[in-house]
Amino acid sequence: MATRGGGFTCKCLARSSSNDNDFNFNFNFNGLHKRIIIKSSRRNLRNVSMVSSFKKGFYVLGSVAPNRAVLSMAHQEKSRSTTLESSKQKKVPLFVMMPADTFVVDTSGIPRIRKVKAIAMSLKALKLAGVHGIMVEVWWGIVERSSPSEYDWHLYEELFKLISESGLKLHVALSFHSNMKLSSNSQGGVSLPLWIVEIGRLNRNIYYRDQNGFSNDDYLTLGVDQIPLFCGRTALQCYEDFMLSFMNKFEQLMGGVIEEISIGLGPSGELRYPAHPSNDGRWRFPGIGEFQCYDKYMMEHLEMSACQEGKPEWGCKGPQNAGCYNSLPSGIPFFEHGGESFLSDYGRFFLEWYSGRLLHHADVILAKAANLLKKYQDNGPDSVLLVAKIAVIYWWYHTDSHPAELTAGYYNTALRDGYDPLAVVLSRHGAALHISCLEMIDTETPSTYLCSPEGLLQQMASQWADVVFALNRNLVSWDFIEKTDIGKYFRTVTIHREKL
Repeated sequence: MATRGGGFTCKCLARSSSNDNDFNFNFNFNGLHKRIIIKSSRRNLRNVSMVSSFKKGFYVLGSVAPNRAVLSMAHQEKSRSTTLESSKQKKVPLFVMMPADTFVVDTSGIPRIRKVKAIAMSLKALKLAGVHGIMVEVWWGIVERSSPSEYDWHLYEELFKLISESGLKLHVALSFHSNMKLSSNSQGGVSLPLWIVEIGRLNRNIYYRDQNGFSNDDYLTLGVDQIPLFCGRTALQCYEDFMLSFMNKFEQLMGGVIEEISIGLGPSGELRYPAHPSNDGRWRFPGIGEFQCYDKYMMEHLEMSACQEGKPEWGCKGPQNAGCYNSLPSGIPFFEHGGESFLSDYGRFFLEWYSGRLLHHADVILAKAANLLKKYQDNGPDSVLLVAKIAVIYWWYHTDSHPAELTAGYYNTALRDGYDPLAVVLSRHGAALHISCLEMIDTETPSTYLCSPEGLLQQMASQWADVVFALNRNLVSWDFIEKTDIGKYFRTVTIHREKL
């Protein structure tokens, strides 16, 4: 089966091989070809061999959920759902993420779904190919676009109907950020709600700011979490109202069709500060980034915290010796050893405050989400998994100060584990962890920049035995999937596509 007109191209042909117990599936996603040989015994899928005939890699998303039910072979036969299997017999269903350009804003300023007929045909093809479900970003800037507290779900009703009628499941990502700067053209991106954008035109302090006053309008600063600047509501109330509206609208799909819900916590949906803004040219790898605490509301809170500490002089500004976006750690006093470094009393105070604000932001939002999801989290086959996403900042990991992590809000150094407090927050709310770069190895990164994705992920794994892992990577080779104990790290595998 294939679709044309710019949609997914998915050709799948199932036929017996020379072994009566083997089946061949041939996939072609717009030129990305893959032959999957499924070797099955009487009751279990024993192995999945993936033979690559293309150069591009795939995104991968997944998590381990020990308390989640896994379909038996009998159910798989009924649903025709292909799974990957690890050496420990943990089956991993395959998801495909809706492309970033699924939604477009037309010339009249109205969002719409692109190429609906092509999508419908593609969904049927994906189901026939054994795909388990679809991951969909649900944009705040589309649903509550024009007016506060007025939610228009009709595009998602249409899309979810297509997906459910195709027999596919859903992983939903509630997205409170903008992707305008990530889009190849402004028409394809989704902004924050227009009424939020209008408030931002009058008050740039609702966005994160750096030390030079440049703002990042992809996500609201957490400084406004509890300040009623948005037509009488705080930012937290806006997020909670949106989540509640979503769950009320799609209650009939919760558990049965919608299996996981990711909650956006920052830029790109990740819990972090926008310390490395590559899309507007301010930052490039391997710069250490800059602290993002210079909006009016964050500075007011810093001043209050410094006064409570008995050091009002510490509340006037962030570190003034921390370099700039593209600085390297060497020669930057705050990230070296010395009297005014990250090890000083002031340095410890500031970093505790900076990272603590981020943790509090996650704690409050996840608490609200967990409360709304409570009736769907009985750990049964129809329960809904709560997911939170963080970034993996792996460059300069082999330094004492870990400067790129510090500017992003992760107070992790050679002397302090900055991820354990985050694990506590996620565990408190039963949230799965969505992380990137699980497949990266140190030898594939520039040694000059003291990178260590392996070291960072090993540190996380040693602390987070009770937290579900997930991953998302823009270029994942099938060779990695074949060599990895899939069931150890993944609950699902998701292929991401940039365009329809």
